[in-house]
Amino acid sequence: MAGSSVDDMQIGELGRRAEVSPKTIRYYESIGLLDEPARTPGGYRDYDDAAIERLRFVRDAQATGLSLAEIASVLELKGSGQTSCAHTAALLERHLVDLDRQIEQLHQARSSLRQLADRARSLDPGACTDPNRCQVIAPIVEEA
Repeated sequence: MAGSSVDDMQIGELGRRAEVSPKTIRYYESIGLLDEPARTPGGYRDYDDAAIERLRFVRDAQATGLSLAEIASVLELKGSGQTSCAHTAALLERHLVDLDRQIEQLHQARSSLRQLADRARSLDPGACTDPNRCQVIAPIVEEA
């Protein structure tokens, strides 16, 4: 409704404006990421602009790789009047280290798969006689 104020924004409108589903909003309320809103006389949730900003922050923080628990820790600092930048930076740095580790593991896995794929091209399918194992998926023995 064109004339409605943000003071009487219901969950569907909040979800549209913050680009999250009503189910997600209810879940965030249940775990404390979003404060329980006031209720209308009819029992509907009644949100304001602060809820939009909070949900957008949670969504944006998740996009960086932060978990809901980590996001909650940032919001707890903010809620207690403390600054959260150093805490958030430390969380992001930890995620960078984890990501670098995962990238290295992916590079190693790719190298192993490349070796198996190369070996598969040189194998004779007629020589595959093991009834329990494909000769392509066999340990690669490094030659000394």
